[in-house]
Amino acid sequence: MIKCKQRRKYKYNLHSELIYETGLSVKVPIASLFLEINATGRLIIKPGYAWDGPSSPAIDSKNFMQGSLIHDALYQLMREQVLPPSDRKRVDEILKEVCLQDGMSAFRAWYVYQGVRFGGAKSTAPDLLSAP
Repeated sequence: MIKCKQRRKYKYNLHSELIYETGLSVKVPIASLFLEINATGRLIIKPGYAWDGPSSPAIDSKNFMQGSLIHDALYQLMREQVLPPSDRKRVDEILKEVCLQDGMSAFRAWYVYQGVRFGGAKSTAPDLLSAP
């Protein structure tokens, strides 16, 4: 269970730590103010992390919140090139699995999975900018 509240730029702000064993291998573990992932894929999302919840046209619901949090954090790690693009399918599967565990219907979880498989690639493209 997670605690969050709506924000202006992002919809939600995490108020409790979440630990999730992704099973993904990470060559270079990272630890930042809000996210950690170790070599075995143990993901720690810390209080203060902000995310936008389920992407439109999806409807925000309690059985989608934890999945969207984990999915958004893992997509962020792909944008930051901590996780390789080849992990995207597994990350999308994790979203489906977490939603099912949290009580989402099998049909809706399948539909959510199909949505991220179809439209999620652009959200994993590296987005780090550099300036002189």
